[in-house]
Amino acid sequence: MRWGELATLLACAGGFAAGASEAQTYPAKTVRLVAPYPPGGPNDLIARIVAQRMTQTLGQQWIVDNRPGRGGNIGTEIVARSPADGYTLVHGGMGTLTLAPFLGKIPYDALRDFAPITVTARVPNALVVHPSLPVKTLKDLIALARARPGTLDYATSGVGSTPHLAAALFVSLAKLNMMHIPYKGSAPAAVDLVAGQVPIAFLPVSPLLPHIEAGKIRALGVSSLQRSDMLRSVPTIAESGLAGFEMNPWFGMLAPAGTPATVIARLNAEIVKFLNTPEAAKQLAAQGADVGANSAEEFLALIKSDLAKWGKVIQDNGIRGE
Repeated sequence: MRWGELATLLACAGGFAAGASEAQTYPAKTVRLVAPYPPGGPNDLIARIVAQRMTQTLGQQWIVDNRPGRGGNIGTEIVARSPADGYTLVHGGMGTLTLAPFLGKIPYDALRDFAPITVTARVPNALVVHPSLPVKTLKDLIALARARPGTLDYATSGVGSTPHLAAALFVSLAKLNMMHIPYKGSAPAAVDLVAGQVPIAFLPVSPLLPHIEAGKIRALGVSSLQRSDMLRSVPTIAESGLAGFEMNPWFGMLAPAGTPATVIARLNAEIVKFLNTPEAAKQLAAQGADVGANSAEEFLALIKSDLAKWGKVIQDNGIRGE
């Protein structure tokens, strides 16, 4: 063997040893988990559930650092510009990473600036109606909307939100003419729906549950491909006639691009192990979320497919950020 070849082999062996050692010693200090939304919301609460368990499992403190602003873009950018050492992570969302690029100029790139770790949770939307609307099923609603084009309004939590995108896809696939009424958040939209001020809404499942259970509103479908654990009796929109329909918003853990692969693998293994426990499923369900654990490679593929899918929906429907 030539000296050059031997040197190359020794260098590679040294690199593998360093990577293995890095994974074994990580984390050696406090991990900062940036939640780019205000305290008390689903992103923040899910981040805290994971951080608490990782503190126990990995033996180092995980601190949740809320950095809200510009729809989550401020906190997300902080992590994109942080050292790629595994000690600053972001609990990112579908909105900041795969919708925001098409709604305005943002200072980071989801594919270039981040190393995906795992999806933590899914937070499906529901298509709901006020009981005064004479429909019992999704097919009834589509028939009514086609019979009364341009006269039915639907509420969402805001322009460019995941409920808005779910509604836009629904209207497009069903070939309907309906009017969008954007609200500043899910809570005021739900209040007006319950009061009968708007007849239809696309909103996250969690804040709707008490009203659905009380019979104040009627759920016609959920936006995920599988039925939500929170609404097992409610069919998906896809199984109700719009084949292939899916809008299943996610939150996920990401590190800055360039973070060592061994560290990403360690984080994925530990977080996914926790997420696949009954305890995690119960804690997430209390926040209106389903477990979303997957591999880093699957998470990357999801980001890529969502960029392609929702970029087209946004452009086809002429949706612009506020």
